[in-house]
Formats: sequence, structure tokens, C-alpha cells
Amino acid sequence: MILVTVGTQLPFDRLVKAVDAFAKELTKPVLAQIGKGTYTPENMKWIKNIDPADFDRIFREASVIVSHAGIGTVLTAKRFGKPIILVPRKAALGEHRNDHQLATVSQLIDRPGIYVAHDDSELKDYLLQDLSTPSREDPSDVGRTSLVNYLKGYLAAG
Repeated sequence: MILVTVGTQLPFDRLVKAVDAFAKELTKPVLAQIGKGTYTPENMKWIKNIDPADFDRIFREASVIVSHAGIGTVLTAKRFGKPIILVPRKAALGEHRNDHQLATVSQLIDRPGIYVAHDDSELKDYLLQDLSTPSREDPSDVGRTSLVNYLKGYLAAG
């Protein structure tokens, strides 16, 4: 299963519409958590919000995650060893107050198991591939440590 998650704070109809547009072409079923969005998917299963008690189970069942560039989702994907496709929200499209998600993906782009799609075509291409799975979280993981340190500095400066 492909899990699309947009978080719970802001709508992200652009992402939901994009996946819905080609969901029928995918070989795996899709479940989308659409949050506060107004677009109603027609070609995939969807839910407004996933109950926190069910989130880990659904995340484990997914073979790939598609998400906004929310760092909590990135870290959860790493924890469960799931490949994740990030579609950053864009301030110019009214999807967020600034472009911090573009800054986030610029720091994550070369990390194993993380794929960045800047447009619908890239997103579709990734979803049609067999994406490599990152290793599960390891407390001694230098990459995770450097990511967490980067984010701490970014948040402190912001």
C-alpha cells in the first residue's frame, strides 16, 4: 500500500490531487490522509485524519510513504525503514507561510530512502519505481544525528 499523508495542520490539495490523478495507474492501492483539504479523492481510499492509535500500524503496512516535507513524517519513515517521497509545500502557492520545506528537502535530497518530487511528473515517476528502502533507525546513525542537529539549528534561527 502507498500511504499519502499531508499532516494535520494545513491542507495540501495539490499533493492529494496529483496522486489521485494517476492512482489507477499504480500497481499498489493508495490510502490518503487528506487532513483539512477540500479536494475529495475519486481514485483512492482516503480519510481526513488517521487516529493516532492506528497511525503506526498503517505506517508499518505501507510500502512507500508520500508526504509533505514534514520532519516528523521523515523521521517516522526512517524509524520504520520506509522509503519516502517528499513533495514540499510552496509559499507562492499559498501552501505555507514560507518556503522552509524547500530548505528542508535541500538538506535531505541525497539521503538513502528519501526522494524529492518537485512536480507531478517526478512524483509519478517515483511511484512507478521500486524505491530502495532505507535502513531502520539506528541510535548510532550519523546521518540521523546530523539531520537532527541541522533541524535544531534551523529552528533556532527561524
